[in-house]
Amino acid sequence: MQITSLLSLEDKPHQHTNGETCADCGGDHSHTNVKLSYTLFGLVFVLISYLMQWVYDRGDTTAGLFAMVGAITLAIPILRVAVTDLSKGRLSINELVALGVLACAAKGDFQTAGIVAFFMLLGEVIETRTAAGARASIESLIKLTPSKARRLVKGREEEVAARDLGVGDMIRIRPGDNIAADGVIVTGQASVNQANITGESLPVDKNPGDQVFAGTINLTGALDVKVTKAGQDTTIGRVRELILAAEKTRLPFMRIIDQYIGYYTPLILVIAALVWAFTKDLDRVITILIGACPCAFILATPSAMVAAIAAAARLGVLVKNVGDLESAASINAFVFDKTGTLTTGKLVVSRLHPIGDTQPAELLRTAASAEQYSNHPTAKALVQLAEEAGVTLASATDFKESAGRGVHATVDGHRVVIGRSGWLKDNGVGGDFLKTVDLNETEGFSLLFIARGNDCIGWVGLQDQTRPEAAEALQGLRDAGVRRIAMVSGDRQPVAARVAKEIGIEEVVAECLPQNKVEYVKQTKAKGYRVAVIGDGVNDAPALAAGDISIAMGAAGSEVAIHSATIALMNNDLRRLPFLIKLSRLTRQVINQNFLFGILFVIIVITAGSMGYIHPIVAALLHNVGALFVVFNSARLVRQGEELEPFQIEARPAAPGTGGPIQLTPATA
Repeated sequence: MQITSLLSLEDKPHQHTNGETCADCGGDHSHTNVKLSYTLFGLVFVLISYLMQWVYDRGDTTAGLFAMVGAITLAIPILRVAVTDLSKGRLSINELVALGVLACAAKGDFQTAGIVAFFMLLGEVIETRTAAGARASIESLIKLTPSKARRLVKGREEEVAARDLGVGDMIRIRPGDNIAADGVIVTGQASVNQANITGESLPVDKNPGDQVFAGTINLTGALDVKVTKAGQDTTIGRVRELILAAEKTRLPFMRIIDQYIGYYTPLILVIAALVWAFTKDLDRVITILIGACPCAFILATPSAMVAAIAAAARLGVLVKNVGDLESAASINAFVFDKTGTLTTGKLVVSRLHPIGDTQPAELLRTAASAEQYSNHPTAKALVQLAEEAGVTLASATDFKESAGRGVHATVDGHRVVIGRSGWLKDNGVGGDFLKTVDLNETEGFSLLFIARGNDCIGWVGLQDQTRPEAAEALQGLRDAGVRRIAMVSGDRQPVAARVAKEIGIEEVVAECLPQNKVEYVKQTKAKGYRVAVIGDGVNDAPALAAGDISIAMGAAGSEVAIHSATIALMNNDLRRLPFLIKLSRLTRQVINQNFLFGILFVIIVITAGSMGYIHPIVAALLHNVGALFVVFNSARLVRQGEELEPFQIEARPAAPGTGGPIQLTPATA
């Protein structure tokens, strides 16, 4: 008999202290929270009455008394809800059930009244528990932050409530602990399970300077973390707010149901009155009142949306408004930003070109050793490649860095200079080393020249690497029926064209200002396309707002991203996009199935009841069967995306020790 949407929340305040849980949170607080034990207690009295009738052939007053006590016990919650609705001026389907139970009692059939009330209450209990099971993924996400934390004060640990942490506090995270706040690692190394935030099941290695998120799990090693965000400002806190915001929103179809449900009860009462007028059969009237409860119809949409939101959240796809999840089913055009969306936004080494007798491994070792103390992106790319290739770095002394130009240091007793060609010439490096370059910097390559002593021993080409899964994700979108995929970038045309060629995008618009991106999105929509815009949520904010739906990349690390888009990816795996489209379309199918079943179910039960084919007890049983069918049909959405394995980048092979240029191609997953 529960009709209020599973996705609705009351407006009254509802607060938890940090770390507490509430089984009802997000549920319907206006309905009685019926205890299964209470329901079974009432059933026992009704069953005893049947037993006494079976033992005593002629029946007994005592049996009738037991039946009456059981019926009253079971009817009280139903009548209380009905009276509450009437006192608030509402006429809902709860009154239909109450009238059915009262009609049974009025004709002295307390056994039927008790059994009918039992089935209705049992249905409420099962629906509540099943819906809670469908929301398990959501609940696990929003209840992960621990209630306690170990704060460091003058080098000593003190246990405090996590809600009392503030920005700048130092906390210690031991192996096995859930991290209590967002922060930056000051000391320590560990593997952290970030699946709760990013949807990636593989642990991530964390080192000093890396960011950690509240609600994630420290698997190994002790960490000292400086708090950057605490309480509701943490990533997990923002996730919780997004989920609750999604639950408060309603689809247009759900609002239509709310608008017309007030006319449903009077209509059923009219039908029941007509049946009574023509048949004078109270059992038929009771059957109509019980069978007309449209729980299957009412649960059709909200149960499916809860399950779909849970499936998306499990993979790190956060939907702010359930309407956007429904809208994703009709998307047939995607507009991508380039930097940070289709590319990683980080420089990687793509070419090593030794000059003369220098070996590739020797060139890499020299360059990475000299750059190891620099925080410049090019330096980090060189050091990372050396680590992946298993190259042991030498110690560097006399390290000096000139911002925007290059570095010089002493490695193995030799002066090493690294930077642009002009920087090398300014430091006395001779030779016409520019003739060896066969890369075009206008295509997005950044060149570093390496000199040892006064001779250039080679150069390194770096570029912003495309995401290894990008081509696969785009093909997945095409397979899902997306007819137009475009990349709109503010970068130079040669750079955009190179990236588009690597990942298979045919439509490219380069050198765009933010307003040009907005205009492109509007033009695409004007041609009849339903457009999804994907960006990093910073300089793409205007374009994101212009799309039919907007998706922010990497929301686990971007305040702007999580607030500027309607859907947020907590990780950067582009394969979540075709999953989102398929999930949306499957959700729409499930809603249509539920809706059709709910309507047919009510029509069949009312018709059969009017013709006297079914008894009130059977109607109550069928009511529960119909509601459970809808809930279980929706619950299968929770498992969507289980086949989507965590994204992994293939390790690059070590650089061979032969001469000549080396082409390092991006690995594919």
